[in-house]
Amino acid sequence: MTNIVEKKNWKRDIILFLSSQTISLFGSALVQYAIMWHITLTTKSGVMMTLFIVCGFIPTFLLSPFAGVWADRFNRKYLIMIADGMIAAVTLFLAVTFLSGYDAPWLLFVIAAVRALGAGIQTPAVAAILPQIVPEDKLTKVNGINGTLQALMMFVAPIVSATLLSVATIEIIFFIDVVTAAIAIFTLFFYLKIPAHKKALDQQTTSYMDDFKMGLAYIKNHSFLKTLFIFFAFFFVLMAPAAFLTPLQVTRSFGEDYWRLTGIEIAFSVGMMAGGAIIASWGGFRNKVYTMTAANLIMAICTLVLGIVPIFWFYLMVMAIYGVAVPMVNTPTMVLLQEKVDPDYMGRIFGVFGMISTSMMPIGMLIFGPLADVFAIEWLLVGTGLLLLILALFFVSNKRLIEAGKPVVKELAAE
Repeated sequence: MTNIVEKKNWKRDIILFLSSQTISLFGSALVQYAIMWHITLTTKSGVMMTLFIVCGFIPTFLLSPFAGVWADRFNRKYLIMIADGMIAAVTLFLAVTFLSGYDAPWLLFVIAAVRALGAGIQTPAVAAILPQIVPEDKLTKVNGINGTLQALMMFVAPIVSATLLSVATIEIIFFIDVVTAAIAIFTLFFYLKIPAHKKALDQQTTSYMDDFKMGLAYIKNHSFLKTLFIFFAFFFVLMAPAAFLTPLQVTRSFGEDYWRLTGIEIAFSVGMMAGGAIIASWGGFRNKVYTMTAANLIMAICTLVLGIVPIFWFYLMVMAIYGVAVPMVNTPTMVLLQEKVDPDYMGRIFGVFGMISTSMMPIGMLIFGPLADVFAIEWLLVGTGLLLLILALFFVSNKRLIEAGKPVVKELAAE
C-alpha cells in the first residue's frame, strides 16, 4: 500500500522528468555536434578529432565510480540539477569567450572534458532515480519511451545544429544549451517532488572508497551481475567496428558523398526510434534475458551482413535494423538492474556499468582501428559479427542470467 501512495502521481512525475531531461539532452546534443563540426572545419585534423573524442570519454570513465557513490549517498534529483548546472555554466563561459574573439581549440577540449564530467554525474543518477518514480511493472515501458526520446533527439539535433550553423553563429547554439539546461533545472526544482532514498537520509559512516568497494563486493556476491558485466565488456569491445568504422567503410567502399554518411546516421536513428517504440509497447519476452539475446543475435547478424552487402540501399536497411535492436538490448538491461539491485546500491552499480560502457568501446577501437588500415573493414565486421553470435549463445545458455531474467514475483502481503 505504501508503494502505491508514494507513486500515485507517477505519470505526472515521469512526464515532467522525461520532458526536462529530453529538453536538456537536445541542447547538449546541439552543442556536441556544433563543437565537433567546428573542430572538423577549422582544423581538418584527425588528431584533433581523436583528442575531442578522448576528452568526451575519459572524464566520464574516471568519474563513474565516484558518481555512482554520490548517486547512492545524496539526493539524486539535486545531483541531476547540479550536473545540468555545471554543464550550462561551462557552456556559458565558452559562449562568452567565443564572443570575445578567443576560440583556441584547446579551450574546446577542456570544455568537452568538463561537460563529460557533468554527464558522468548525471547518467547513474538518472538511471537510479527512475525506480523511485515509476511503478516496477511500468519500468520497461518507461525506459523504452525514454530510449525513443533520446533517439529522436539524436536524430533531430544534427539537422537543427547544421541549420543553425548555416544561418547563425556557434555562440547562438551555446546559449540555446544554457537555456535548455535552465528549463530542465527549473522544472525539477519547482515541479517535481522526489523524496530522497533511504541511504541518502542516513548518516554516512564510510569513506567514498569503502562505499565503492562495497559496490564491487555487491557485484561479486550477486553472480548474475558479475556474469552480466563480463558479457557486456566483451560485447562493447566487439561492437566497436560497427559503431565507429562503418563511416570509414562507406567512404572506402561506396563513395565519399556526404549524403551517404548522413544516410547511415539517419537510418540508425530511425531504427532506434522504432526499436524504442516496439519495446515500450510490447515489453519484450517475459524473461528479459530472452529479449536481450534476441536483440544480440539481430545485432550480430547485422554486423556480419554489413561486411558483405554490396548495395548501399540494402546497407542502409541493415543499419536501420541494427538500430531497432539497440533499445531492445538497452531497455531490458536497464530494467533488469533497476528491478534486481538493492536501491541503496543502484547508483554504484550503474556507475560500474557506466565505466564498462565508456571504456570497452574505446579499447575496441584501439584494437580494431589500427587493424582497419591493414585489413578490409568488411573482414573486421564479418569476424566480429561471428564472435557476437557465439557470445549471444553463451549469454542465453547461462543459468544464472536466465534465472535473473525471470519476472519479479509480486508480494501480496498487505502492509
